[in-house]
Amino acid sequence: MQSRAGRTLAKPRLGFLGVGWIGRKRMEAIAQSGYAEITAIADPASALLREAACLAPEAAVCPSLSELLKQALDGIVIATPSALHPEQACLAIEQGMPVFCQKPLGRNLAENARVIETARAHDKLLGVDLSYRFIDEVRAVTDLVRNGELGEVYAVDITFHNAYGPDKPWFYDPKLSGGGCVIDLGIHLVDLVLWTFGFPNVNAVTSRLFAQGKPLISPETQVEDYAVARIDLENGAAVQLACSWKLHAGCDAIISGAFYGTKGGAQFRNVNGSFVDFIAERYSGTRTERLSACQSGWGGRAAVHWARRLSEGRKFDPEIENLLRVAEVLDAIYGRSQESRPRA
Repeated sequence: MQSRAGRTLAKPRLGFLGVGWIGRKRMEAIAQSGYAEITAIADPASALLREAACLAPEAAVCPSLSELLKQALDGIVIATPSALHPEQACLAIEQGMPVFCQKPLGRNLAENARVIETARAHDKLLGVDLSYRFIDEVRAVTDLVRNGELGEVYAVDITFHNAYGPDKPWFYDPKLSGGGCVIDLGIHLVDLVLWTFGFPNVNAVTSRLFAQGKPLISPETQVEDYAVARIDLENGAAVQLACSWKLHAGCDAIISGAFYGTKGGAQFRNVNGSFVDFIAERYSGTRTERLSACQSGWGGRAAVHWARRLSEGRKFDPEIENLLRVAEVLDAIYGRSQESRPRA
C-alpha cells in the first residue's frame, strides 16, 4: 500500500478488544478488506475467544487489554460494553495505539471530549463505528440534500424502531449503557442528520422518554425503550426523531430518514423490516423516483474505512470533533444539560 507521500507501508497489525458478534463482524470485514492484519484478540469470555480464533487462527489470544497492549500492534478495535469505552480507548491511545471504537465513544459529552482530546494530544487516528453513514441508499439521499437538489430542506423525519431489545443485561443498566434506545439507536439518527447538513449549530432540543409505555421517571435506575425528540437546527430545519426497542412494529425493524425541501423530497428506508437492505427514493409532488435499492454488506464499512486510513499513515483527524455535537444533542435529549440547548 502507498502513503500519501508515495512510501510503501506495511499492513497495520491490529488487536481486537471484545470479540462478541459485533467485534467478530468488524474483524471479519477488516480481514477481508486486506488493509490490515489481525494480530491479536482479547476478551474475558473464553468461548468468544475460541470463536474469534477460528477467524484468525494465527492471532495471539489475550485475556485482557493489558495483555493485548503488550503485543506488537499498530492499532486497536474496541467492541466492549459502552461504560468501558472511554477508559479503554484513552489507555490504548496513551500507549501509542490508534483506536476504532464501537459507538457510543462515551456515555455523555464529557466522556466523548476526554477521548477525543487524548487522541488529539497523541496525534492518533480515532474512529467510531457510525456505520449508517456508509449505506449507499443513505448517501444517495444525503447527496441530494448537499447538492441543493431538494432546495431548502426545512423538515426531516427520521426513525429507528426495533421490535427486539438488546440481549445483554448491561444495556439495561444506565450506569453501564448511558441510556436506552436513544444512545443505542438514536445516536445513528442524530449523527446522520447533523452529518448530512455539515454539522450545523443546534438551537433547541425537546424530548419525551418512555419506559414500558410510561414516562421515564428514574433515569438513574431505568433506561428508555421509546423516545421522541424535536431538534431545531440553525439552518431552519425542524427534525422529528423517534426510536425504540421492543415496539410492536409488525416486523423486525422500521428504519427511515425523509428530507423535505422547497424543490422536492427524498427518503431512505429499510425493506420488509430488514436491518441490512434499504431503498432510496426521490419525491416530487405525487411522483416517486427510485434511486437505488438493496445494497447489503455495509455493516463493516466504517471499520474498513478506518483501517484503510490507518494503512495510509493517517494521524488525528479533526473531523472526529463533530462527535461532540452529536453528544451534545444526546445529552439534551436526556435532559443532562442545564438547558435543552446545545452550545453554539
